[in-house]
Amino acid sequence: MKYMILMHANKLAWDAMPTTWSQEDLKVMVECMHELNRELQDSGELVEARGLSGPDQMKTVQAQEDGEPIVTDGPFSETKEVLAGYWVVDVADEQRALDLALRISRTPGPGGRPVNQAVEVHPEGVAPV
Repeated sequence: MKYMILMHANKLAWDAMPTTWSQEDLKVMVECMHELNRELQDSGELVEARGLSGPDQMKTVQAQEDGEPIVTDGPFSETKEVLAGYWVVDVADEQRALDLALRISRTPGPGGRPVNQAVEVHPEGVAPV
């Protein structure tokens, strides 16, 4: 069954990462993600994975009543969490998807301590006809 696993990050922490994380800590975190991706690819479970750009590069689009868009730079000002990356996996069961989400949540941060960020797990749905 396919699942989308969404990794979220605290916006303030994301913005501060370049100045609060050492280069070694950043390297360890990135390598952890690459290792997970390699393992999922080798097992045949990886459909797609992407890390996303920071919130300063995103846009938010919302339709108005007349159908015209409102486009703003970045997330809504009250946003505390931002989407940092995602995986689409095709796994045997929900427990495997939950195990992967736990591993992602425990991604190493400064000093190797797990960051314990929120990770969502969404099963593939069937669109109503």
